[in-house]
Amino acid sequence: MDSIDIEIATPLSLEIAEIASPGILVPTATPKGRFSKDSIRTSLKASTLNGVFGAVFTISTGGILLGKFLVELDASPVVFGMLSSIPMLVNLIQPLGAYLSERTTSRFQYSLYTHGISRLLWLILVIGIAFFSWEGLNSQQLIGLTLIIVLFSHLLEALGTASWFSWIATIVPRQLRGKYFGFRSSATNLTELISLPLAGLAISTWYGGSQQGYGIVLLIGVLFGVVGIGFQYFKVDVNPRSQNNDSDTLTSTNNIQSDSQSNISDGISQLVSTPKLPILQNELVSSILQNANFQMFLFYYSMWTLCVNLSAPFFNLYMLDNLALDVTWVTVYNSLRSGAHLVMLMFWGRLADKIGNRSILIVSGILIAIIPCLWLGVGATPLDIWLWLPLLHLFIGANWAAIDLCSNNIQIDIAPIKNQSIYFAIAAAVAGASGAIGTTIGGFFAESAGSFGLLDLFALSSLFRLLSLIPLIFIKKSR
Repeated sequence: MDSIDIEIATPLSLEIAEIASPGILVPTATPKGRFSKDSIRTSLKASTLNGVFGAVFTISTGGILLGKFLVELDASPVVFGMLSSIPMLVNLIQPLGAYLSERTTSRFQYSLYTHGISRLLWLILVIGIAFFSWEGLNSQQLIGLTLIIVLFSHLLEALGTASWFSWIATIVPRQLRGKYFGFRSSATNLTELISLPLAGLAISTWYGGSQQGYGIVLLIGVLFGVVGIGFQYFKVDVNPRSQNNDSDTLTSTNNIQSDSQSNISDGISQLVSTPKLPILQNELVSSILQNANFQMFLFYYSMWTLCVNLSAPFFNLYMLDNLALDVTWVTVYNSLRSGAHLVMLMFWGRLADKIGNRSILIVSGILIAIIPCLWLGVGATPLDIWLWLPLLHLFIGANWAAIDLCSNNIQIDIAPIKNQSIYFAIAAAVAGASGAIGTTIGGFFAESAGSFGLLDLFALSSLFRLLSLIPLIFIKKSR
């Protein structure tokens, strides 16, 4: 269709108006109607705003800011290992979350309970920091409280992630996936690019100390996160039961539609008003076991995540500990990476729509694989601080944009429509377990290998990253 060739600078609403042309079915919002052009347009805008406000929440509850907070509390390396492992390990519960979500009648309400409560839990840490400032808690108690909040917050988020992913996959027309997800990710990365240095500056200059400064930043982040959840109210809701009931009808309908109609109608949901039980477990298990393409993707995804996490959690630690760089430099480098991520998402999104996600994953995966080797000669010299490290983070951000975008897109393409969130959850669970294993192995290797442990680990990780790309060759486009 002509709309597919429209440049990203064209308003997204115009592209949707072109795609949702008469005679082409799009997902329905109510039992008696279909998703209208206006409802899709509003939903995508709301989803983008949700991502923008959620980005402020994300940077305040993780990454370098939370890491620096724990460093100043004299947290041990074991704590940092747990901090990296928890978000990945909790993905094991995603299949349960997907199962529960498929038994509901509203994606919005389910997301409100899971993600909403998950974000509100961080207010407990804000209170804990206040007590710490008044000497009501000691540093070890505050560290323990932080890990508990991280655990339960990510558990709740894991219960809702697969459902949210299936929700947005149903709403976004297939022809716009690359462009829209690229646009949305660019907006969130721009927010992180602006917010992270400001947050770091606020923490370091807060008159009450950096711990209090982090507490203020965390409070603002939670407020932004709650507002972001509120924007989901304006997204057209989807009934998972009806979506699953209609998937068989959609399959037979797609066989007789034109190619352009098939590309849109693979996301149709809710054409009937009487829901049935969404999951026939034997049928689901049989479907997964017979889906060799999905199994190959799982193998690739798990191996890639394991090999990446052998070294990825330790780059910031290497700068803060081994190179003894000030946190200001580290936040600047992370902002540069977010900026490169932002700029390149537009490019990768358009390219993915043209040449496919697998090809980009292979090329970018090779470039990502050599990144650990580029750290081997990094020191604390002025040349490294002012030139090499900024260039390295720009390179990392530019290529990870392709991996993040195309990994999501290829999952949407491979997973069947029926019980789609279950497939997303299984992929996330497998990746979470393998990522946690990679982090654990990497941490053990780094501590037991002596003073050069991290550098040896970086080189080893680079080799394994290259090997993990081999299964990508055997993955085929499903729809």
